[in-house]
Amino acid sequence: MSPSEVSPRHVGAGGELTIDLDAIVANWKLLAGRLRPDARCGAVVKADAYGLGMAPVARALWAAGCRTFFVALPDEGMALRAALADGAAPPARESVATATAEAEICVFNGPDRSSAAVMADARLTPVLNHLGQARVWSDTAASAPLPAWLHVDTGMTRLGFDEAEAAKIAADPACLSGIRVEAIMSHLACADQPSHGLNDEQRRRFESVLERLASLHPPRRSLANSSGIFLGPDYHYDLVRPGAALYGVAPQRTAPNPMAQVVNLKGKILQTHVIDTPRSVGYGATHRAERGRRVATVAVGYADGYFRALSGSARAHVGQTPVQVIGRVSMDLITVDVTDVPESDVRPGDFVDLIGPLHTVDDLAREAGTIGYEVLTSLGPRYARRYLGAAA
Repeated sequence: MSPSEVSPRHVGAGGELTIDLDAIVANWKLLAGRLRPDARCGAVVKADAYGLGMAPVARALWAAGCRTFFVALPDEGMALRAALADGAAPPARESVATATAEAEICVFNGPDRSSAAVMADARLTPVLNHLGQARVWSDTAASAPLPAWLHVDTGMTRLGFDEAEAAKIAADPACLSGIRVEAIMSHLACADQPSHGLNDEQRRRFESVLERLASLHPPRRSLANSSGIFLGPDYHYDLVRPGAALYGVAPQRTAPNPMAQVVNLKGKILQTHVIDTPRSVGYGATHRAERGRRVATVAVGYADGYFRALSGSARAHVGQTPVQVIGRVSMDLITVDVTDVPESDVRPGDFVDLIGPLHTVDDLAREAGTIGYEVLTSLGPRYARRYLGAAA
């Protein structure tokens, strides 16, 4: 990144976060290519596109052909609508206004009394999770029905109409007065474990609910998240909702990861030490460096989303050479044993690869005892961000 590309707030940043938009698009196309012919692929861009920047990510996916996006909160949906209007590149012969009118933006958490009118004005489609939300959305409808998705709970026990509420809708569709049901969805709890019995159980429950609500004539059905796509065509229905896999996270626990890696994170070396006599390193003196070791101090810490749980357990790389994080991760700094790296490659101002092709988001997550989703969504605002790819 040249100095002209660095925003004033990131001058002297301790780390550089590179996001490959072409890789995200390639992942979306790979997932879409696995679907049965009549199924379509949406994209989950909630939580700022899993920490990677909702606006640039959504614009890249829009240009690639994605037309249905999912967020968690109404304000995310409004920000996405504005981002597409400001920057989406419509296909030839389409105006931006026409293109963005086609973007379906679904809000997982649904409406409440304070947000429903704003959501309607922004042309957001709520996912209704219970009858209370249905009443709010029905009350918001005026001269014409408003679109909505219905979420039915098939075993997650988190959000969604339970069996009793689904039965009420089936018995009295008038409780959805003023609502145009665009789709019925559910959410898989264990799709990253293909052999888990709950997967088939949830699919069968979903089929039962669809049969019970057939009188609503929903044009689409949706069950599969990223991992659910890999359970096969019986789970694809009409539209799938990948999230983490778009951003390079492995969709299944035990299978090789087919997704392109999206993120590269580098930390800047501030100082190096040659250990001439044995000494402790970092807070709590949890690591003791022996004579002859070399230690580099890197300007990334838990304030940047590099978890304290990585203390003494994480690997990184300088070029092709693996190096070990030693001592405790502190707020702004980590220390790395660079004894095996040529001194010319670890001078102040040089970089250590913390996430990259040799050490992925999933690798770092395993070292921290968490999942790739949390690693991505925790990446902090202090990094100098750089976007790669045609969409950038």
